[in-house]
Amino acid sequence: MHTRYLSVQHVARLAHRVGLENLITRIARQIEHDFTHWHCFEKSARLASHSTLGVIELMPVSNAERYAFKYVNGHPGNPSRGLSTVMALGVLADVHTGFPLLVSELTLTTALRTAATSALAARHLARRNARCMAIIGNGAQSEFQAVGFHALLGIDQFHLFDIDPAASLRLAQHLKECGFKVMLGASVSHAVSGVDVITTLTADKTRATILTVEQVGCGVHINAVGGDCPGKTELHPDVLRKARVFVEYEPQTRLEGDIQQLPADFPVTELWTVLTGTAPGRQTDADITVFDSVGFALEDFSALTVLHHLALEHHIGESLDIVPNLSDPKNLYGVLHGAMAPQPEAAV
Repeated sequence: MHTRYLSVQHVARLAHRVGLENLITRIARQIEHDFTHWHCFEKSARLASHSTLGVIELMPVSNAERYAFKYVNGHPGNPSRGLSTVMALGVLADVHTGFPLLVSELTLTTALRTAATSALAARHLARRNARCMAIIGNGAQSEFQAVGFHALLGIDQFHLFDIDPAASLRLAQHLKECGFKVMLGASVSHAVSGVDVITTLTADKTRATILTVEQVGCGVHINAVGGDCPGKTELHPDVLRKARVFVEYEPQTRLEGDIQQLPADFPVTELWTVLTGTAPGRQTDADITVFDSVGFALEDFSALTVLHHLALEHHIGESLDIVPNLSDPKNLYGVLHGAMAPQPEAAV
């Protein structure tokens, strides 16, 4: 047996082969399937190692058939070093044998699955006629969010704001190439005025107030993505108090999400209960809803499942000899003998 390996270029080829909107939609569909089987999974909050410059995390999850984990970092200062803020890799393994079926990049895929999760939640929480979204924070994940919301909700108008004008100009150019309508906001208040959905995607590892209650209109859905570790927030607490708040996995979000600012008994609803119909999502057009998204391991499990299936279907990826292929499984020492055997001399 061989482990399949997917590089960044392999995943990019898959996106081109099946289409970006279709790929995000397929990941969203798998996330919805897995979330509706919530109790079939062994879950835990991620294990995080924090430093003054960022965080490195391990995110495991499993069911009776497959085990997955993601290694991921978050270092807001990385762009100044020529590195991505977020870098990740993941493994999908067979539970029955422990054999690693897939080793994949997850930097690009994290942006795909985050967009898929955001749009999936918004399909249940935003108003049905939502057509305009503000994107506050125009970094690496912003294009994916726009494409995902167009794919799942039909949103095609985007208001943009970032403290870095060059980031907004780059995003505006990419979205215009997709045929979307774009408006550059002079401020957060300008960008969020009159929109149906507000997505916050800021990266600084600090307790910030990107959005205040005065800026949030009646019936708006807020997709809060940037607040994803202890001490890092984007929403003023009054925004949360005025809204109905939805989360992925409550034990993790209490520590990492915007709700870390509020008492431990502040009421929230886990998204899986909405997807299974055991709890209501949006109830009226006047509701203000917040999806306090921090990223959860089950979403990566879903994304790895889709990548593995598509890689096999389209014959994309490489065979990786990460596990010894032994004729006698008990003779691991024999691998050393093979490596030490004399090599044939090169022809001259």
